[in-house]
Amino acid sequence: MNYSDTERMMTAGAKSTRSAQQFRLYPAKLAALKSGGGGQASLCGEGVRMMRLACCTAMLLVLRLLLGLPWYQVLPAILIFYLGSGGWNFLDIFVKTLGRDLHAAYVLLRVKLNVKRHLREKNTIPKIFAETVQRHGDKTALIFEGTGERWTFRQLDEYSNRVANLLLERGFREGDVVALFMENRSQYVGLWLGMAKVGIEAALINFNLRLEALVHCVTISNAKAVVFGSELTDAVSEVHKSMGKAVQMFCCGDWDPKRVPQGTECLEPLLDGAPSHLPRRPQRCFTDRLFYIYTSGTTGMPKAAIVVHSRYYRMAALVYYGFRMTSEDVVYDCLPLYHSAGNIVGVGQCIIHGMTVVIRKKFSASRFWDDCAKYNCTIVQYIGEICRYLLNQPVRDAERQHRVRMALGNGLRQSIWEEFMNRFNIPQIAEFYGATECNCSLGNFGNKIGACGFNSQILPFIYPIRLVRVDEETMELIRGPDGVCIPCKPGEPGQLVGRIIQNDPLRRFDGYVNESATSKKIAHSVFKKGDSAYLSGDVLIMDKYGHMYFKDRTGDTFRWKGENVSTTEVEGTLSRLLDMKDVVVYGVEVPGAEGKAGMAAIADPSHSSDLEKLVRDMEKVLPPYARPVFLRFLPEVNKTGTFKFQKTELRREGFDPTAVTDKLYFLDSSRGRYVQLEEELYRSILSGKHKL
Repeated sequence: MNYSDTERMMTAGAKSTRSAQQFRLYPAKLAALKSGGGGQASLCGEGVRMMRLACCTAMLLVLRLLLGLPWYQVLPAILIFYLGSGGWNFLDIFVKTLGRDLHAAYVLLRVKLNVKRHLREKNTIPKIFAETVQRHGDKTALIFEGTGERWTFRQLDEYSNRVANLLLERGFREGDVVALFMENRSQYVGLWLGMAKVGIEAALINFNLRLEALVHCVTISNAKAVVFGSELTDAVSEVHKSMGKAVQMFCCGDWDPKRVPQGTECLEPLLDGAPSHLPRRPQRCFTDRLFYIYTSGTTGMPKAAIVVHSRYYRMAALVYYGFRMTSEDVVYDCLPLYHSAGNIVGVGQCIIHGMTVVIRKKFSASRFWDDCAKYNCTIVQYIGEICRYLLNQPVRDAERQHRVRMALGNGLRQSIWEEFMNRFNIPQIAEFYGATECNCSLGNFGNKIGACGFNSQILPFIYPIRLVRVDEETMELIRGPDGVCIPCKPGEPGQLVGRIIQNDPLRRFDGYVNESATSKKIAHSVFKKGDSAYLSGDVLIMDKYGHMYFKDRTGDTFRWKGENVSTTEVEGTLSRLLDMKDVVVYGVEVPGAEGKAGMAAIADPSHSSDLEKLVRDMEKVLPPYARPVFLRFLPEVNKTGTFKFQKTELRREGFDPTAVTDKLYFLDSSRGRYVQLEEELYRSILSGKHKL
């Protein structure tokens, strides 16, 4: 299977609504909750544990300091008291998680000390990269699979210097923004790195975007120029007039002056003529802006998340130290470079730690393991969809003839976790959790099957994150009598939150260019009265050992083909295409598929919709992952008193023709059109025989 069938797989963003039914716990966990007696029992249990620890501390003070007893008498006495007061559970947790927690504490301490040093020295990512060049100058930094071209660290440094000097010659200054709109290649890295060397901030735009969404991303960033790949010439030409004459245009790649928008310049000869010396460094520091990465927002259009230098470093370093990587590792990066997984978690290992990174233009399941063997890769990056596509490939010898020791990414389902490890002979799954803008990243450092990370149960306040209860219907935070959010018990789903401490680079939240969007991600009085916390919008479950498991997403988006699909945006687009009919978009679960497939309920009492025209129009304005897989036509859609669509019942009924009396349609990708969904086709989809 080639990436061309699934190329819209990999960006992140805001979050999707979930129904009350989806919030139900697994039977065993539900029984455990019931036996615990609910919220009061949770608070009571916490009080007992704190009282037990307080008594142990008091015993230590009395026996050791006041009575002067030796340690060999004090410690057994405290242990006997602790175990006798019901501390077996804590002892079990302590023994089984101490090694894991000590490693995590070491990682946090090391990264924090490095961050403090970079703050003190007013370093930036380009300055850190300069240190990497000194250590690994002639070592291969980047390999572009598309051409086989190899760049050493010195060559990457010189290319980025040319970019920086060219932009300075053209009048760009520190704080200006230049949009980058192209598919994966080594030049992508050199371009944003060169911009950063002179304080110019890159806006990394999803190359799948078209028309309004593309113009929106360029506009909200206030970009003074757009550097686009020649493969995206048509997309740029469609919106060039909407960008305004003030936006300069540069084309990177195959040059065809007849196809590019008027006034566009070819980038390559300009760079060839630019000086390769290091430009004068601007007065930037570790907390200044580096670039922008776009995510899908509940407002419907992508939001520009601010990535500062310290955040770039933190994300790359936590993964590097947490999963015990080395500079000799070779990373296979087939994820898009417009997003943090590919550009920070992947390429960041090259920029900061001196690894070699193999960049692939587009993911290919059939070539994946051949590439890994060819380039001696030791680490591969994935999202959950990639793992499933690889498992769907026919078994062949090449899939085990490689040196890969670690798969790094997120979204790998527990149901295929072990099969993926065993079939492809991968010893470690380095699953992590974290959005571009979040301050509550998690890492599965212990290779725990199914977990996306953990938080210490021995010292839970060392890393101030928490799962808090939310209302199952409205997804609003549930608060106690004191107005503070209620933490979840083990086995109870809740929203992940992280305490915000703005003067701590590991705890700060930089937010988005849009201040209103930033404020919506912040809640107050979460851990304690008056504090601030980042709302992840994701629902997780934690077991008694602190391992966390991804459960679902909240908000107005759902995840499909590795992308976060904004229901608001798709609803607006479909409504325009269907002569402003009422359209409700939501995600439905399909057995065996990652995420949720898009479904649109359309109010069409007169049955006037032209489905063939709809498909043609959608291909022009919506990327493949955002096009509804299922359609439901009904007389009208239910609304609230404030004219908001009610989706809970629609989501619950799904696409089952035996449960829904309205006409249902399925987007048959092999035929490129919608076909009526009847029972036989429904059963074929459920069994996995009919591919989505």
